[in-house]
Amino acid sequence: MLDGCRPSPTLAETGTLRAFGVRRNGYALAVEDGGDVRHPPAAARNHPMPTTLTRESPTWLPAPDSWQYHLLLGAAGMLILGPLGGIAAAYMNFSLGFFVGGQVLAGILGSAVTAGYGASGRHGANYIQTAAASVAGMSGMAVVIQAMGWMGMTPPPMWQLISYMLCIGMYGVGVGMLYTPLLVDRMQLTFPSGLAVANILRALTDPVLLRRSVARLAGGTGLGVLASIGATRVVWLGAIDLSASTFGAGMIVGARIGIAALVGGLASWALTPYFVSIGWLAPGDPYRKITFLIALGMIMGAAAVDVSLLLMRAAQRTRAIASGGRAPQRWIVAWVAVWGAAVVATGVAWFGQPVGYQLMAVALVLIFALVNGISVGMVDQNPISSAFVLTVILMAAVGLRQPHVGLIAATVLLVSTAEACDMQQDRSTGWRLGTNRMIQFGYQVAGIVVGAILAVLLARLFMEAYPVLRLDQTTLPADAQPARWTSAMTYKIVGALRSMTEDKPYLRLAVWIGLGIGLVTEVLRKLIRASARYRRFAEQSRVGKGCDFLLDAVLLPSPYASSFGGFVNLPAAAWMAAGGVVASLVDSRVQSSSKDAALPDDMSTTSLVGGGLIAGDALAALGFGIAGLLAVVH
Repeated sequence: MLDGCRPSPTLAETGTLRAFGVRRNGYALAVEDGGDVRHPPAAARNHPMPTTLTRESPTWLPAPDSWQYHLLLGAAGMLILGPLGGIAAAYMNFSLGFFVGGQVLAGILGSAVTAGYGASGRHGANYIQTAAASVAGMSGMAVVIQAMGWMGMTPPPMWQLISYMLCIGMYGVGVGMLYTPLLVDRMQLTFPSGLAVANILRALTDPVLLRRSVARLAGGTGLGVLASIGATRVVWLGAIDLSASTFGAGMIVGARIGIAALVGGLASWALTPYFVSIGWLAPGDPYRKITFLIALGMIMGAAAVDVSLLLMRAAQRTRAIASGGRAPQRWIVAWVAVWGAAVVATGVAWFGQPVGYQLMAVALVLIFALVNGISVGMVDQNPISSAFVLTVILMAAVGLRQPHVGLIAATVLLVSTAEACDMQQDRSTGWRLGTNRMIQFGYQVAGIVVGAILAVLLARLFMEAYPVLRLDQTTLPADAQPARWTSAMTYKIVGALRSMTEDKPYLRLAVWIGLGIGLVTEVLRKLIRASARYRRFAEQSRVGKGCDFLLDAVLLPSPYASSFGGFVNLPAAAWMAAGGVVASLVDSRVQSSSKDAALPDDMSTTSLVGGGLIAGDALAALGFGIAGLLAVVH
């Protein structure tokens, strides 16, 4: 049976709060009791993560926690691996309009740097991947500079552009850190790429784990590379939109979430003729041109229910929160306030922005960093361009009719939300490994500095080498569209900005409809799962388990999972579902046999293979990016 559910951990394993009626790595999670998650995952306790050397390291390696140690890790992450990932991210965004996150790639390469430290080297490798992912993520934001060119804006001095991007990135990592106790510690979301990185680092830095997991991890990676290359070289693979990373993410999150994503995609596809009939879509438009707004609303509605429950329990347990140290610390609140003010000030001083719209953008980041963070934690999807577009719609609703102003303000959403979600993804990895969170934050901040510089430099490099990237594709006829440099994200950004001159109320209505769907669905899910009779029925018979699966995945799926189908095209949702179904079938067989006791609980066969597929896709993307850069240089 497709249960997609491993045995539920005890309250002692997950803390007294299990979050939100969704599934994390197949575990059944529901709000049962308030309180703090005071313990690391069971995997972290069963396999302690040492903070000191467990065996003698080569004499040429600097001592752990020395300044030379951090200099080595920082140089590897920010000057070597980060720029490699940044090249891949910029190339993919300019050519395709999306990019593969840098966490997995940097985790693989970073573990090579710290291999000499043995099992404790996973912490150093985690610091490296944290810095490198920040550099790569910021580099992918070079599309903002491309959008400025398409909009005919006079480019500001390079130092001003770098400084503005820096302020936005610093604000984003602060907001990400602010929400870490909620999304990572309390909700304990999966964060598929974060789990993949944790498994990779544990495997590659521990000889025992490496022997147990290398075949599965390496096999998945090899398949990921082949699939990614094949999708660009083999016509029929490209025609079915083969995505190794999406399939791998489905293997990590399981059938319940994967099938729920497909249900969302099928519902969106089925409604396409209706959307065309009411004028929300033009004939031939993809359904996600409107359903991404409904999907964002669904996440917001579900999050409103869940966050309200948490706040109610937090109010009842103020003393416990204070003693547990889970409330946001004052320094991070101050960090967010200072860098938020810097974003407003630089936008006003250097770009002539109205203060009100800058403040609006800064405030909206606090919402979308939470909404998109839940999406990343659930299905590994960060709809940053959707957050950008919705911000433009909201600004148009309050009277903004100047696209240039909208671009500078909404850039705050694009960059900050991307970096906030990267922060949460990295924290999920550190949470599983037991890595020092404050040191990891320092590496993230350092990566933002380098990434802000690299984003501007790569944008100038690519656009000077390929003048076609400067052409506004939103105004080009169909036969003049460049085949190689589609720049889909820039196309969406500029198209939304140009629509500001014509207010479209139905776009806001789509968000409200989604919000209502998400709110009602999540309330119903909570009420059903609160019933002791239903829980007994779902746990004590095969019929009950089957009915629970159908309810959870098809009839009343989690809005966090089903919304994925509104953000992507139907084949992508299908690949997510296929990965989840395969994982559930494999896990059901593995459960009947003996489990490998040498592996942590969350290093299952399916999570290792799925993580390998994501890693292989990232490695292929790096190859494409380097090839693109060499073509630019020559």
